[in-house]
This record gives sequence, structure tokens and C-alpha cells, in this order.
Amino acid sequence: MTQADLSIEIAIVGGGPAGLAAAELLAARGRRVAVFDAMPTFGRKFLLAGKSGLNLTHSEPYERFATRFGAASEHLAPPLAAFAPEAVREWAEALGSPTFVGSSGRVFPTAMKASPLLRAWLRRISEAGATFRPRHRWLGFDGANLRFATPEGELTVAPKATLLALGGASWPRLGSDGAWVSLLQEIGADIAPLRPANCGFDVGWSESLVERFAGAPVKAVVARSAAGSFQGEFVLTRTGVEGSLIYAHASALRDAIERDGSALLHLDLAPGRAEGHLLAALARQPAKASLSTRLRKAAGLDPVKSALLREVASEEDRRDPARLAAAIKSLPLRLKAPRPTAEAISTAGGLALSEFDAHFMLARRPGLFAAGEMLDWEAPTGGYLLTACLATGRAAALGIDRWLGGAAMG
Repeated sequence: MTQADLSIEIAIVGGGPAGLAAAELLAARGRRVAVFDAMPTFGRKFLLAGKSGLNLTHSEPYERFATRFGAASEHLAPPLAAFAPEAVREWAEALGSPTFVGSSGRVFPTAMKASPLLRAWLRRISEAGATFRPRHRWLGFDGANLRFATPEGELTVAPKATLLALGGASWPRLGSDGAWVSLLQEIGADIAPLRPANCGFDVGWSESLVERFAGAPVKAVVARSAAGSFQGEFVLTRTGVEGSLIYAHASALRDAIERDGSALLHLDLAPGRAEGHLLAALARQPAKASLSTRLRKAAGLDPVKSALLREVASEEDRRDPARLAAAIKSLPLRLKAPRPTAEAISTAGGLALSEFDAHFMLARRPGLFAAGEMLDWEAPTGGYLLTACLATGRAAALGIDRWLGGAAMG
């Protein structure tokens, strides 16, 4: 049985950071807002991010921060300038979650949890007058109206404005499954294919390496690709590699694989050690010493790094001190494929930014706005993703308020 709800002024479809940011601003301006989400609760991916401390934003100079969004940086500049990292920190503190800057420059709540911040945020939005509609899955359009599947049957909603904030397609069990793509293609929207971003990669390890070192961290490494040169650490998985250092290169590596069929990531396993010094130290090692012993004594490599070098370097490289020193400083790790989109931290692709006016309204459908990860942009981990979702949600909310006339209706 189909029901109808004609009382909603603004429908926000998607209860993640972008949708909640928009609901907060619009409700504070007196707008009648309802937030719809297919899941039983709101902010589920936000809570998952909190398991690792909830990286809200980054403390680097804003001029550098604003360049982290690649080809979309110019489009995202206005919303990011309006809700810059310092504003994110002030917002969190106003919700009872003061922040601190970690050693990497990343910004976290002092409590290192997402749940207190999310609870306070939802309470503020509710107290401002917004309503929440869980277990409402968007089915698409019925003319100018929205259709939802609910536990009580199908519901039709006729808002004056709609904001879509449905996320990408990573971690679909948390609600962002990319099902919206086909619904928007039906109205002719230009959508770039959703692809994994901030993801791990397959390598194809030997069984012996998997048995001994799957799950082991590789620490204090410099990795180089077309994305640049970064120091950090990553993890050996059963299929390949993942972790923050890998994510910093993920976009460039994914694009290289799509173009060439594979990608090379060069690893410096001994940062701070000159290749010539390594060569001299290796040459002094007894010929009968095992490779692990030579690597430990001459280069300071731990068992994980030694196993990685043994896995990748050729037998000729391992025997010759000069070639071995070169391999330690620039080990060419060939990556075969990115891990599936469902495993990625975020996704690239989405609604083409050319579809929107300056206020995040789709030019082809007045009154329909979009924000967050479902737009065609990507960024590395480090707080950039969450900041841009919050900023675009707020920018779209301002666009809705402006389009409706800039004053709340009775």
C-alpha cells in the first residue's frame, strides 16, 4: 500500500556526515527537515571511522589542505573555505568533543571516539526540529516526488527541495551501496563509474610469505609512485598490501593499473641510509652468512623487511652486494589489482561536478541537490574525506535555503 507525506519541506536522503551537516544547518534556520536513511540508525560509517580514533580533519596549512582533492580541488574550494579545518575543530568542541593534533598532523577528538560526538550531534539536530526516518530506502522518483520502501510499505514524499547524500559504494553493509547510480542514470545524470579509493592492492605472495607474515606491519618505509614520495608504514595481507602508506599512493596506483595492467610501487626499506654506505656494509659480511643475517647486520632490516626483499628481489640481486643495496633502497613491488570497492575506505567517481550549479543543485532538475562522497571527487585519508563531506553538506544546505527563498516557511 502506498502512503503519501506532503508535510516535508526538505528531504535529506542519507544520514551520513554530509546529510547530517546539511540537516543541522537547515534545521537551525527553521526549515522543516526530514532525514531518511535505509539503515536502522544514522551515521554508521562515521562510527566505524571512530574505531581508529575518528580522524576529523588535518592541521596542515590550509593552502596545502585545499589541494588534496586532485582535479576536484577547484570545485571544492568554496565549500572548504567556508568550513575549513579550524571550523571543523570548533564545531566538534561545541558538541562537547575537543580535539588534538596527532604527530602526523591529523586531528582527532580527545576522547578518540566517534560515539559521544555523534550522539551530541543527533541530539542537536533533533532539538532544532528535524525528524529522522530510519529504515526508509530510497526507490527513486515518482515525477517530482520521492519514493521510499519502509517497514509499513511504500511511501511517497513531496518535498519542496531534496538533498541526496547517499555516499559512495565502500562498506555497503553500512548503507553506502551505490544503488543510487541507476536511479540517477534514469534521469540522465552524468555519473563517473565508482572505483575504489584509499584501498589495498593485490600482489600475489608466495605461500611461505603468507603463512609467516600475513598481517605483519612493515614499518619505517619510504614509498614512491607517481603520487610522490612518502614515509610511513603498511601491512602485508594475505593477498597483498594495505595501510596508510599504501592509501597515500592509491589513486596513482589504481590509475596506473587501469592504464597499464599493473603498477610499480618503489620501497626504500632503509630510509636515512645512503646506498653507498649499505653497499660497504654488505660487502663486509661473510659470504657464508645467511641473507637474513647479512640484511640484519648490514642494513638493520627486521624479519618482515627481509622476507619482503627475499620475495621481490631476484636471486642475482640477493647475491651481489651492489644490486642488493640498490634493491634495499628501491625495491620494485608490482601491484596487480586494487582490492574490491566494497573493501575500500572510500570511492572515486560519482555525480559529475559539471552537473551542478555553484550551490550544488543539479542543473537538469531544479530543487534536487547532492553532497558528500556521491560527488565525483576523491582525497587521501588524513581527515580530508570527512572535512569535504561536512563542507559540501553545509554548502548544499545553504544552496537549498537560498533556492527556497532564504527565509524559513511556516
